[in-house]
Amino acid sequence: MNQQLSDRLRFLQAFVAHPRQVGAVLPTSRRAVRDMLDLADVPNADLVVELGAGTGSQTEEILARLKPGARLISLEIDARLAKLLAERYDDPRLQVVCDTAENLQDHLGGATADVLVCALPFTSLPPPLRQRMLDVLPLAVGDRGMAVIIQYSPLIEPGLRKRFASVRRRMSVLNVPPAFLFACSSGQPLGGEHSPGVGDGLPAQ
Repeated sequence: MNQQLSDRLRFLQAFVAHPRQVGAVLPTSRRAVRDMLDLADVPNADLVVELGAGTGSQTEEILARLKPGARLISLEIDARLAKLLAERYDDPRLQVVCDTAENLQDHLGGATADVLVCALPFTSLPPPLRQRMLDVLPLAVGDRGMAVIIQYSPLIEPGLRKRFASVRRRMSVLNVPPAFLFACSSGQPLGGEHSPGVGDGLPAQ
Protein backbone atom coordinates (compact mmCIF):
# COMPACT_ATOMS: atom_id res chain seq x y z
CA MET A 1 0.00 0.00 0.00
CA ASN A 2 1.49 3.36 -0.97
CA GLN A 3 1.86 6.16 1.55
CA GLN A 4 -0.87 8.36 0.05
CA LEU A 5 -3.50 5.60 0.24
CA SER A 6 -2.31 4.59 3.71
CA ASP A 7 -2.59 8.20 4.92
CA ARG A 8 -6.09 8.49 3.50
CA LEU A 9 -7.16 5.38 5.41
CA ARG A 10 -5.58 6.68 8.63
CA PHE A 11 -7.30 10.02 8.16
CA LEU A 12 -10.64 8.30 7.58
CA GLN A 13 -10.15 6.27 10.77
CA ALA A 14 -9.45 9.48 12.69
CA PHE A 15 -12.58 11.06 11.19
CA VAL A 16 -14.68 8.09 12.31
CA ALA A 17 -13.21 8.34 15.82
CA HIS A 18 -13.51 12.15 16.11
CA PRO A 19 -15.84 13.37 13.32
CA ARG A 20 -16.33 16.88 14.67
CA GLN A 21 -12.70 17.41 15.60
CA VAL A 22 -11.24 16.03 12.36
CA GLY A 23 -13.99 17.45 10.14
CA ALA A 24 -12.90 15.94 6.80
CA VAL A 25 -12.52 12.47 5.35
CA LEU A 26 -9.38 13.18 3.29
CA PRO A 27 -6.13 15.07 3.99
CA THR A 28 -5.73 18.50 2.41
CA SER A 29 -4.15 18.39 -1.04
CA ARG A 30 -0.51 19.40 -1.48
CA ARG A 31 -1.55 22.22 -3.82
CA ALA A 32 -3.89 23.74 -1.23
CA VAL A 33 -1.21 23.44 1.47
CA ARG A 34 1.29 25.27 -0.72
CA ASP A 35 -1.27 27.95 -1.56
CA MET A 36 -1.93 28.46 2.15
CA LEU A 37 1.73 28.60 3.17
CA ASP A 38 2.45 31.08 0.38
CA LEU A 39 0.38 33.56 2.40
CA ALA A 40 2.96 33.65 5.22
CA ASP A 41 6.70 34.11 5.51
CA VAL A 42 7.57 30.65 6.82
CA PRO A 43 11.24 30.77 5.66
CA ASN A 44 11.96 33.72 7.99
CA ALA A 45 9.99 32.38 10.98
CA ASP A 46 11.68 31.33 14.20
CA LEU A 47 8.57 29.61 15.59
CA VAL A 48 5.76 28.04 13.56
CA VAL A 49 2.73 26.43 15.20
CA GLU A 50 0.51 23.94 13.38
CA LEU A 51 -3.01 23.15 14.58
CA GLY A 52 -4.66 20.02 13.21
CA ALA A 53 -1.56 18.35 11.78
CA GLY A 54 -3.37 15.21 10.61
CA THR A 55 -1.14 12.86 8.59
CA GLY A 56 1.47 15.55 7.94
CA SER A 57 0.46 17.07 4.59
CA GLN A 58 1.10 20.51 6.08
CA THR A 59 3.93 19.41 8.38
CA GLU A 60 6.07 18.18 5.51
CA GLU A 61 5.72 21.39 3.52
CA ILE A 62 6.34 23.57 6.59
CA LEU A 63 9.56 21.68 7.37
CA ALA A 64 10.66 22.04 3.74
CA ARG A 65 10.35 25.83 4.05
CA LEU A 66 11.58 26.22 7.64
CA LYS A 67 15.10 27.52 8.19
CA PRO A 68 17.72 25.68 10.26
CA GLY A 69 17.37 26.34 13.97
CA ALA A 70 13.69 27.31 13.76
CA ARG A 71 10.98 25.40 15.63
CA LEU A 72 7.70 23.79 14.56
CA ILE A 73 5.17 22.80 17.22
CA SER A 74 2.50 20.58 15.67
CA LEU A 75 -0.67 19.79 17.62
CA GLU A 76 -2.83 16.80 16.70
CA ILE A 77 -5.67 15.54 18.90
CA ASP A 78 -5.73 11.98 17.51
CA ALA A 79 -3.10 9.91 19.32
CA ARG A 80 -2.50 7.54 16.38
CA LEU A 81 -1.90 10.41 13.97
CA ALA A 82 0.35 12.21 16.46
CA LYS A 83 2.44 9.03 16.81
CA LEU A 84 2.61 8.72 13.03
CA LEU A 85 3.87 12.30 12.70
CA ALA A 86 6.56 11.86 15.33
CA GLU A 87 7.81 8.66 13.66
CA ARG A 88 7.60 9.92 10.08
CA TYR A 89 9.43 13.23 10.52
CA ASP A 90 12.69 12.71 12.37
CA ASP A 91 13.58 16.39 12.47
CA PRO A 92 15.03 18.20 15.51
CA ARG A 93 13.02 21.29 14.62
CA LEU A 94 9.71 19.44 15.08
CA GLN A 95 7.83 18.93 18.35
CA VAL A 96 4.64 16.86 18.02
CA VAL A 97 2.05 17.41 20.74
CA CYS A 98 -1.00 15.20 21.19
CA ASP A 99 -3.53 17.64 22.60
CA THR A 100 -6.46 19.83 21.67
CA ALA A 101 -5.67 23.24 20.19
CA GLU A 102 -7.68 24.74 23.05
CA ASN A 103 -4.65 24.02 25.27
CA LEU A 104 -2.10 25.56 22.92
CA GLN A 105 -0.90 28.17 25.41
CA ASP A 106 0.22 25.35 27.73
CA HIS A 107 2.79 24.31 25.11
CA LEU A 108 4.18 27.70 24.05
CA GLY A 109 5.94 28.64 27.28
CA GLY A 110 4.85 32.26 26.93
CA ALA A 111 6.16 32.57 23.35
CA THR A 112 4.12 33.71 20.37
CA ALA A 113 4.29 32.17 16.91
CA ASP A 114 5.68 34.01 13.91
CA VAL A 115 3.38 31.88 11.77
CA LEU A 116 0.40 29.79 12.85
CA VAL A 117 -0.93 27.23 10.36
CA CYS A 118 -4.45 26.09 11.14
CA ALA A 119 -6.50 23.31 9.57
CA LEU A 120 -9.07 22.94 12.36
CA PRO A 121 -12.63 22.19 11.14
CA PHE A 122 -14.27 25.20 12.77
CA THR A 123 -17.66 24.83 11.08
CA SER A 124 -18.11 21.28 12.40
CA LEU A 125 -17.33 22.20 16.02
CA PRO A 126 -20.07 22.96 18.58
CA PRO A 127 -20.48 26.76 18.73
CA PRO A 128 -19.01 27.26 22.25
CA LEU A 129 -15.93 25.19 21.36
CA ARG A 130 -15.62 26.96 18.02
CA GLN A 131 -15.51 30.34 19.77
CA ARG A 132 -12.86 29.14 22.22
CA MET A 133 -10.76 27.71 19.39
CA LEU A 134 -11.00 30.97 17.44
CA ASP A 135 -9.94 32.86 20.56
CA VAL A 136 -6.73 30.80 20.60
CA LEU A 137 -5.54 32.18 17.25
CA PRO A 138 -4.80 35.87 18.04
CA LEU A 139 -3.25 34.93 21.38
CA ALA A 140 -0.92 32.51 19.65
CA VAL A 141 0.47 35.03 17.13
CA GLY A 142 0.39 38.21 19.20
CA ASP A 143 0.96 41.57 17.48
CA ARG A 144 3.66 40.44 15.04
CA GLY A 145 2.67 36.99 13.84
CA MET A 146 0.49 35.75 11.00
CA ALA A 147 -2.22 33.09 11.17
CA VAL A 148 -3.01 31.21 7.95
CA ILE A 149 -6.15 29.10 8.00
CA ILE A 150 -7.68 26.62 5.56
CA GLN A 151 -11.42 25.91 5.54
CA TYR A 152 -14.01 24.41 3.22
CA SER A 153 -16.51 27.18 3.93
CA PRO A 154 -16.21 30.97 4.37
CA LEU A 155 -18.48 30.93 7.41
CA ILE A 156 -15.76 31.69 9.97
CA GLU A 157 -14.73 34.93 8.25
CA PRO A 158 -16.88 37.20 10.50
CA GLY A 159 -15.36 35.50 13.56
CA LEU A 160 -11.86 36.10 12.21
CA ARG A 161 -12.63 39.77 11.52
CA LYS A 162 -13.74 40.23 15.14
CA ARG A 163 -10.37 38.95 16.33
CA PHE A 164 -7.86 40.30 13.81
CA ALA A 165 -7.19 43.79 12.43
CA SER A 166 -6.37 42.37 8.98
CA VAL A 167 -8.05 39.41 7.27
CA ARG A 168 -7.29 38.48 3.67
CA ARG A 169 -9.01 35.69 1.75
CA ARG A 170 -8.32 33.68 -1.37
CA MET A 171 -9.36 30.29 -2.73
CA SER A 172 -7.48 27.17 -3.73
CA VAL A 173 -9.84 26.10 -6.49
CA LEU A 174 -8.01 22.90 -7.47
CA ASN A 175 -8.46 21.34 -4.04
CA VAL A 176 -11.40 18.91 -3.71
CA PRO A 177 -13.56 20.52 -2.47
CA PRO A 178 -12.28 24.05 -3.21
CA ALA A 179 -10.62 25.50 -0.12
CA PHE A 180 -10.95 28.96 1.43
CA LEU A 181 -7.63 30.34 2.65
CA PHE A 182 -7.36 33.15 5.20
CA ALA A 183 -4.32 35.21 6.21
CA CYS A 184 -4.89 37.05 9.49
CA SER A 185 -2.80 39.43 11.57
CA SER A 186 -3.31 41.86 14.43
CA GLY A 187 -0.39 44.15 13.64
CA GLN A 188 2.66 44.31 11.38
CA PRO A 189 3.31 40.78 10.04
CA LEU A 190 6.76 39.16 10.19
CA GLY A 191 8.88 40.62 7.41
CA GLY A 192 6.58 43.58 6.74
CA GLU A 193 3.38 43.98 4.75
CA HIS A 194 5.04 43.62 1.36
CA SER A 195 7.55 40.86 2.00
CA PRO A 196 7.38 37.98 -0.49
CA GLY A 197 4.85 35.37 0.50
CA VAL A 198 2.90 37.53 2.94
CA GLY A 199 -0.26 37.74 0.91
CA ASP A 200 1.00 39.86 -1.98
CA GLY A 201 -1.71 40.34 -4.56
CA LEU A 202 -4.53 39.47 -2.16
CA PRO A 203 -7.30 42.08 -2.05
CA ALA A 204 -8.54 43.09 1.36
CA GLN A 205 -11.89 41.38 1.90
